Amino acid sequence: MLKEQEQFERAERADRLKWARERAGFRGPKSVAEAIDINVNNYKAHESGRNGFGIADAKRYAKTFGVNLNWLQFGQGEPDDADDSPSVVTDVPRISWVSAGQLLEQPTVTDFSNFPTEPAIDLPEGNWICLEVEGNSMNKISPPESLIFVNLKDKRLVANACYVISDETGAITYKRYRPNDTPPFQPASYEEVEPPRLKGAVAVVGRVRRSVINL
Repeated sequence: MLKEQEQFERAERADRLKWARERAGFRGPKSVAEAIDINVNNYKAHESGRNGFGIADAKRYAKTFGVNLNWLQFGQGEPDDADDSPSVVTDVPRISWVSAGQLLEQPTVTDFSNFPTEPAIDLPEGNWICLEVEGNSMNKISPPESLIFVNLKDKRLVANACYVISDETGAITYKRYRPNDTPPFQPASYEEVEPPRLKGAVAVVGRVRRSVINL
């Protein structure tokens, strides 16, 4: 079952889609389907909010209805904002913490097609995954249920940067790198949280370059 926030965002996106379609002069879903050669039932599901739609569909709808992509997909800005410098939107695989740990065992894994995705605007070049934060150990940066975007290609350690790491047991955690502390991977919390008890050698899964708070 979708979480309440996801349901809300889907419904809001569907409302914007319907508004854009009506303003553009399309009488109903059938006329849209005929104009851009898509399945009418798929479009109906998008406009009703029964099914969500990703970036590829959003780009097509935004172009067809003459509205700004970021407004349609994310509710950012206004529908008539110009796309003079259009944002690059990436669908990032959203995987579990267990799956993240398995990436260290299979470093050549690149097929994330079976995972759901989260859209992200203007990410730097990299190999990205998305994780949902659990617990309060990093709540100064990422409260529980925040989404973090992790670059699997960026493993270089930088003081005060944040990383997803794993120890020899395969346990995965998200911490800030503090090279002068022991251990060097520390929580960043408003609460009294003990540092992780890491066993054996520590491997970097990737650097966290963005944290998104769900409101």
